[in-house]
Amino acid sequence: MIGKACKYGVLLGTAILLLFVANLLVGSVSIPLRAVVRILLGDDAGPSSWHFILWEARLPQALTALLSGSALAVCGLMLQTVFRNPLAGTSILGVNSGAGLGVAIVMLLMGGAMPTGIFSCTGFFSVLAGAFIGAMLVIMLLLFFSTLIKSNVMLLITGMMVGYLASSAVSLINFFATAEGVQSYTIWGMGHFGGVSLHQMPAYAAVVLLGLLGAFLLVKPLNALLLGDRYAENLGVHVRRVRNILLLATGLLTAVTTAFCGPVLFIDLAVPHVARLLLGTANHRLLLPFTALCGGAVALLCNLLCALPSAWGLIPLNVVTPLMGAPVVIYVIVNQRLNNQQR
Repeated sequence: MIGKACKYGVLLGTAILLLFVANLLVGSVSIPLRAVVRILLGDDAGPSSWHFILWEARLPQALTALLSGSALAVCGLMLQTVFRNPLAGTSILGVNSGAGLGVAIVMLLMGGAMPTGIFSCTGFFSVLAGAFIGAMLVIMLLLFFSTLIKSNVMLLITGMMVGYLASSAVSLINFFATAEGVQSYTIWGMGHFGGVSLHQMPAYAAVVLLGLLGAFLLVKPLNALLLGDRYAENLGVHVRRVRNILLLATGLLTAVTTAFCGPVLFIDLAVPHVARLLLGTANHRLLLPFTALCGGAVALLCNLLCALPSAWGLIPLNVVTPLMGAPVVIYVIVNQRLNNQQR
């Protein structure tokens, strides 16, 4: 099993490298590979527009896609394991809806500005703050309900209801908003990997890597939870505490990713299933890092497809991700149904 994981890991690492390079080369403006290498090394190769496109657009987008895809895929894997539900994900728990409600309040009710008492946060930073606050409020609400609800299934349903309430509030705000505000909110909701600049990248990467480190520290409890809560408790695992830590880790990763990139769909839901199908194991010591690599590769591929030259400009991210993720989810559901019938 370890040999198989190493083999797929090398192939996946090679695919990530090729996709990363392709993200730097492909776009509405064609930049030769030699010029890309020279620009990244600090040479004055090519026109100044090439330098701007590479440093301010393509390189940050590729790095954001790699980090965001890994974070969302790991979040999906942990939630599916803890809730023992193949359809569990950040959107199911209502975190994306909470972020969307925060952005709707900022964009549609507050005119794109968020007063903080000392200074006023405007433009992109107000949207960023609104999405983060909305997502974290949902997580705090779920953490509160987790102290009252013991059943994982009931907590999952509670998260869905919170998401429905947030979506209903967004619909109501949209009804009374202006056409320009609704259009801006709709564009944000389509998702993109261009929200992190090169100057913001160190802070964004630090938060995502910290969340991923927290996920890797949960490998042993996650393996124990595969056998059921009672067995895990017999092994000394505090199930409720692990569930709360996991909600906090996934909430942090999802809030930061959604704030910068919008509500990216299907990566958290579909990629863990792809990783399981390729490895053929549920051992999180192998599955979790492999899922992170798969998530980065899928996000880079989606970003590449969005950037392909076309007469309509950039394709929205959430147009591409369902085309890749929905067939995987349908296959998992049908396959599970057939397996249950055979039993």
